[in-house]
Amino acid sequence: MTSAARAACLAVAIALALAAALAGCASRTERIILLPEQDGRPTAIVVKQGAREVRLDQPYAATELTYADPWAYRASDAEVQATFKDALGAQPARAAHFTLYFAENSQELTEQSKADFESVFADLKQRKVVDIVVVGHTDAVGTDAFNDELARKRADVIRSALISRGVATTDVVAIGRGKRELLVPTPDGVAEPRNRRVEIVVR
Repeated sequence: MTSAARAACLAVAIALALAAALAGCASRTERIILLPEQDGRPTAIVVKQGAREVRLDQPYAATELTYADPWAYRASDAEVQATFKDALGAQPARAAHFTLYFAENSQELTEQSKADFESVFADLKQRKVVDIVVVGHTDAVGTDAFNDELARKRADVIRSALISRGVATTDVVAIGRGKRELLVPTPDGVAEPRNRRVEIVVR
């Protein structure tokens, strides 16, 4: 199972556990529903019972396990919300990912990214507790030492901006990866704008 599929099944596992606890011994079936990924990525799982297996590979594809063989059906968001409302509400918010871009050889955000930065704060307002990691990156121009320093400075700029807007210093970590993790693979020495970035993960 892929990491995306495991993430998609996490909510289902929690929901099933709570549902089973509430139903107790009176329940003789288990329901498994594949939830959609927040970013739209495809996921799939295979559910096995005895000699039979059911593949769930579309959002809201579902199966119910009984004393007989498992049978597949198509669930809906309404069913998920009605059946697993309490379990879903108890889950922590999913991690959010943001990418901001910088001018060449600079710690200055592009004009578009300055505007996009506001979406980070909109997300933070929806969370009771935050844990933020800011990772700075560069393009492939320059030495490793130069890019390591520039990447860290870019991450520090964003960290400082978050703190100035009310994020506690203990809730945000900044690190630099230099040119080690290019978003767009290029030969050394190539100035690729999409590699000059910071990636922000909010959990």
